[in-house]
Amino acid sequence: MKLAFSTNAYLRFPFAEAVTRLAKIGYAGVEIMADVPHAWPAYLLPGQKQAIRNALRENNLAISNINAFMMHAVDDPRQKYWHPSWIEPDPHYRRIRVEHTRKALTLAKELGARCITTEPGGPLAPGQSFSEGLEIFARELAPVLDHAEREGVMLLVEPEPGLLLETVDQYLELRKLLRSSAMGLNFDIGHSYCVSEDPAEAIRKAAAHIKHFHLEDIAASRIHHHLVPGDGAIDFGPVIDSIRAIDYQGWITVELYPYADNPDEAASTAYERVVKLLK
Repeated sequence: MKLAFSTNAYLRFPFAEAVTRLAKIGYAGVEIMADVPHAWPAYLLPGQKQAIRNALRENNLAISNINAFMMHAVDDPRQKYWHPSWIEPDPHYRRIRVEHTRKALTLAKELGARCITTEPGGPLAPGQSFSEGLEIFARELAPVLDHAEREGVMLLVEPEPGLLLETVDQYLELRKLLRSSAMGLNFDIGHSYCVSEDPAEAIRKAAAHIKHFHLEDIAASRIHHHLVPGDGAIDFGPVIDSIRAIDYQGWITVELYPYADNPDEAASTAYERVVKLLK
């Protein structure tokens, strides 16, 4: 297992400064936010892409994942992370999510990243059933998965509290509709806890699909608010045991975007605590 940190906690820093700070803390990799201010794919010039490569090389950091979940650049007034979603009532608005994801896959190929993550279908519209949302999601996702296969990049769906897919079982329902070899699961440990799954059990159930992990803590209330590991109620011991049991050798990315006011302190404390967990 390899430890990375997501740059979505460093919204107030240029990418090069963010990775320099994370390298000094000790992380081996970074998850790049495919969004403003770091790497919005739609308007990322060749020189800016090269600057990202240079910053990674100079700090001896690898890319754990490209995070294409967040879309601050669109600035939807309802919610800045998951709108526009894959299941927007307006198909033209859905198209923004589709094209963003295609561009993020191509960016991942250009930067040498193995995978990107996306939101799991967005919130259901009033009166919309789960099955209706799932059908729309699968229909919109299918051609993007074809693009992922051509680019040689994995497209990972990340279940999220309050959105279409919240649990591993719901992800597996989607998987029955889409057989692409480019599709996988980003398992967010905190999200699993929020929706009252047992994360350790869910990891074993979804072992064949997990290609990347997000790690953060959550309060005992199970309210979806990312906390520094150790500040919440998750018992990480059994979770790490399950990750080892499935012989996972990839990246675990600490995701602490609520800590934009002091990301260095959050990243440093998380690093110290997670390294101990992984020993």
